[in-house]
Amino acid sequence: MGYHIYGIGNALVDKEFEVDDAFFNDAGIEKGMMTLIEADQLASMLEILTSRYGLKKRACGGSAANTIIGASYFGANAFYTCNVANDEAGDFYIADMKAAGVDTNMGDDRDEGVTGKCLVMVTPDAERTMNTHLGITSELHQNHINEDALAQSEYAYIEGYLVTSDPSRAAAIQVRELARKHGVKVAMTFSDPAMVQFFKDGVKEMIGDGVDLLFCNEQEAKLYADTDSLDDAIDAIKKVAKTFAITLGSKGALAFDGETLHEIAPNAVTAVDSNGAGDMFAGAFLYAITHGHDFAAAGRLASAASSKVVSQFGPRLDAEQHEPLKSVL
Repeated sequence: MGYHIYGIGNALVDKEFEVDDAFFNDAGIEKGMMTLIEADQLASMLEILTSRYGLKKRACGGSAANTIIGASYFGANAFYTCNVANDEAGDFYIADMKAAGVDTNMGDDRDEGVTGKCLVMVTPDAERTMNTHLGITSELHQNHINEDALAQSEYAYIEGYLVTSDPSRAAAIQVRELARKHGVKVAMTFSDPAMVQFFKDGVKEMIGDGVDLLFCNEQEAKLYADTDSLDDAIDAIKKVAKTFAITLGSKGALAFDGETLHEIAPNAVTAVDSNGAGDMFAGAFLYAITHGHDFAAAGRLASAASSKVVSQFGPRLDAEQHEPLKSVL
């Protein structure tokens, strides 16, 4: 059996908390960004957050994992390459993936270590701020890649967050090269403005001679192109991506199919938690284009699905929430 999507990305157990803006001032955390932290910082932050706010939700996460699970719930066959440790969080992660119908490279012979964790802090304005301890996922190596699964996939999907660790970045580049070798299309996401801002050289290395499909938001596109103009950013992205989708927050999205730039209308919702919106956009989009739909239809599904995600707490929808969304196709 072949796969529609072969993903590679970080494997993190998300712990979500509802916090207030004052917390960021007290803790000296930059709001709205993803920041990498060490194990000791994770432990003290977790203690403060749990005692002050209480844990709201736990889920297996990582940007590409959310994308792949979303696509799988819509009906795509998907494979995910990642690295979790031989610990309780790792067991939880693999079980969560299996429950979502996603095949992975992880078995019972996992390495000793600590499975990566992400503290997701959501404020009343629905913005998400993340502090991430990568743990063993920063040791995502080329030997974790399953070339057979990749070779029989329609799209390889590469997570931009992999840029922060040398082995992970090398593994991402290897996936791109193997995809090219086997005639598999390459999709990539910039993942986060911080990746483009602080790791731009590494991001360019991951893009290499270009990708078939790029996902990003407006801020990431402008940072990549070093411009305040969305039009200029689009021109810059056309040089490295044959097709792309740029999310514009409450203004909807743009999807370029190689010839036409489609304007995707937004869905009016009351935002509760923006965590996972971009991931779901990509998952829904990839499901649609691997199931015979054009970019305009894919954009409609992606917009509807991501607006549904922001209207509730947590980075993903429940399995049964996906099928009704397909009516927009």
